[in-house]
Amino acid sequence: MPNLLIRNLDSVLLDRLKSEAAANGRSLQSEIHRILQQAGAHSLARTRRISAQWLKRLQGTRHSDSTELIREDRDRR
Repeated sequence: MPNLLIRNLDSVLLDRLKSEAAANGRSLQSEIHRILQQAGAHSLARTRRISAQWLKRLQGTRHSDSTELIREDRDRR
């Protein structure tokens, strides 16, 4: 599994992370793993939510096939 090195981490932030890890009964490494996993999950959840909103918004609308427009543009060059 790959490793991650974080340089120049603010000492105040590091202390907060350590405190949070201790409060949650986890090691610093486990706490950082959890934070990164949540950040990735939130991003994925947000992307899915936005996609669903757009699909709902576009539902029932007709869209032209852009193939012909692209071909015409390409042939003009």
